[in-house]
Amino acid sequence: MNLNTGHFRIDIVPETPDVPLAFAEFLPNSTPEQLAAEAHWLRPRYASADLAHGLLSFHSYLLRSPTQTVLIDTCMGNDKERGGHPMFHRLQTPWLSRLAALGVQPEDVDYVLCTHLHGDHVGWNTCLRDGQWVPTFPRARYVFSKVEYEDRRAAFEADPSAGFGVFADSILPVMRSGQALLVDSDFELGGLLRLESAAGHTPGNVIVHLDHSSAANISPVIFSGDVLHHPVQVKYPEWSSAFCEDPRASAYYRQAFVERYADSECWILPAHFPHPSAGQIIRAGGCLHWHAPSG
Repeated sequence: MNLNTGHFRIDIVPETPDVPLAFAEFLPNSTPEQLAAEAHWLRPRYASADLAHGLLSFHSYLLRSPTQTVLIDTCMGNDKERGGHPMFHRLQTPWLSRLAALGVQPEDVDYVLCTHLHGDHVGWNTCLRDGQWVPTFPRARYVFSKVEYEDRRAAFEADPSAGFGVFADSILPVMRSGQALLVDSDFELGGLLRLESAAGHTPGNVIVHLDHSSAANISPVIFSGDVLHHPVQVKYPEWSSAFCEDPRASAYYRQAFVERYADSECWILPAHFPHPSAGQIIRAGGCLHWHAPSG
């Protein structure tokens, strides 16, 4: 996927595309009957043939302006100990090579912005070098929500094994290197990006607005992180994922989000929607639907 607004270029950096997760597990409020009613658009892009599994992608977004190179979320990362979880544990993927194929080396990145601090959004913050976890991007400032960081720090101090070691291997090395930038939920990055609180999935979860105030006739762009995990949640925003730490708050914000951007021409770029990932929310037949390009 490439989205070129004329002022900004956005590319996707895939790590693990089309990962099947059982709907009954990751969207526990869904029912087979409701999913069957959506079969005409869920298959084959968003669900398995038997509708038992939804397909999720794990990817980062690379944003380039004339003056800044920014990564939004950094997937799972290689070599991370994740309690034997088959989807996360000791991965080996060519994510860095895919970034290089887009013309970007680690030293070229100015900012790494994490929408929240779950393990699949911070993994490439660090890499293993000589047996030590070190920041992958040597020049970058890493932008973390203060609320999110303090919540994760408290959990780590109470139990260092909490979260399968994510704080120790993907957050602490960035703090120790002095590269972290702890910000409020309304932080603005150099007239390029603006954060907005989207608490619920995690306490400090944010969405990221791409600032088009200086560009005429350009549709808004929002990096929605894990406000939405799967396109079916556009129609059923009450279905919080099993990964949401406060399912009720997550559903409340998601409902407001999909209503706000329905028929708005805003491009939504979620963290886990399968290729091509970017799409829009439309209203049809009295319901909200996800609409993405066919390519």
